[in-house]
Amino acid sequence: MLVLGIETSCDETGVALYESRAGLLSHTLYSQIDIHADYGGVVPELASRDHVRKTLPLIAEALAAAGVNRDQIEGIAYTSGPGLVGALLVGAAIGRGLAWALGVPAVPVHHMEGHLLAPMLEDDCPEFPFIALLVSGGHTQLVEVSGVGRYRLLGESLDDAAGEAFDKTAKMLGLPYPGGPELARIAAQGDPGRFHFPRPMTNRPGLDFSFSGLKTFALNTMHKELPDHHTLDEQQVMQTKADIARAFEDAVVDTLAIKCRRAVRETGCKRLVLAGGVSANRQLREKIQQTLKKEGGRAYYPRPEFCTDNGAMIAYAGWQRLKAGQRESLRFNAQPRWQLSDLSAL
Repeated sequence: MLVLGIETSCDETGVALYESRAGLLSHTLYSQIDIHADYGGVVPELASRDHVRKTLPLIAEALAAAGVNRDQIEGIAYTSGPGLVGALLVGAAIGRGLAWALGVPAVPVHHMEGHLLAPMLEDDCPEFPFIALLVSGGHTQLVEVSGVGRYRLLGESLDDAAGEAFDKTAKMLGLPYPGGPELARIAAQGDPGRFHFPRPMTNRPGLDFSFSGLKTFALNTMHKELPDHHTLDEQQVMQTKADIARAFEDAVVDTLAIKCRRAVRETGCKRLVLAGGVSANRQLREKIQQTLKKEGGRAYYPRPEFCTDNGAMIAYAGWQRLKAGQRESLRFNAQPRWQLSDLSAL
């Protein structure tokens, strides 16, 4: 089965083609970073309009790259949620409409299920069951995965997700959009010994997360160390910002690793998948790998280009559901809020 995958949940338009036997044939991606940079964050209306402009050209590009034509498509998968409702509706309308025109089945895909299954696109992929740490812009979750659609939520963020905390802390430090990668970049030049930030909710049982207080701790540290930039030269200001960024990143990474170790011990599962945009963070990957090795287990993650939003993960997740016989009626919709636990098991 040849499946076309369409991802339009937020500020990236992704399209890919996945084939049952050959695997991933092509994938194309357009990022809206330049559009939203002037606003310091994603503007939903602008995001939706740009998906309207980019989705069909990217579909044509993906088909050309794979060397196939539209008539060879046997199924279409599109992100139905969670995400920005206007952006989701663009991909859903195009995906469902194209499926109707071609006379092929369509299936809605849960965005986080796409991330969760993204490591399956690699040659060295995990077997079920495994634990998944999903760390994207708006989600931080630990999930026990017994199979496709068989998910048990172990813990999640009670306030800001890790990605949101990265972005907001970066903005406080005056870093350009997108903030998370910029914070990680300057943290590499920071002194790890200058500041020590708390590891929230690690001194109590449970697998939930909370990063809002950590963000406030970073803000208070900045106000204390940089009360008046005019009394410091530019190099001192930048070094202090780098040191704060390093302390913040270390605190988030350690907190995530501690919770992952706790999840592995509680479930007895020695395989852990790290997925979502924040999973591209080098420090986090190294820490999780070390943590799982000490526990006698192993960590898996997709290549960096499949950590952020992309069409490949949607095509693969959609293929799994289409081959199991799942179909969407002509009455499609977008689900800006959609729990993983609501998905049907295959």
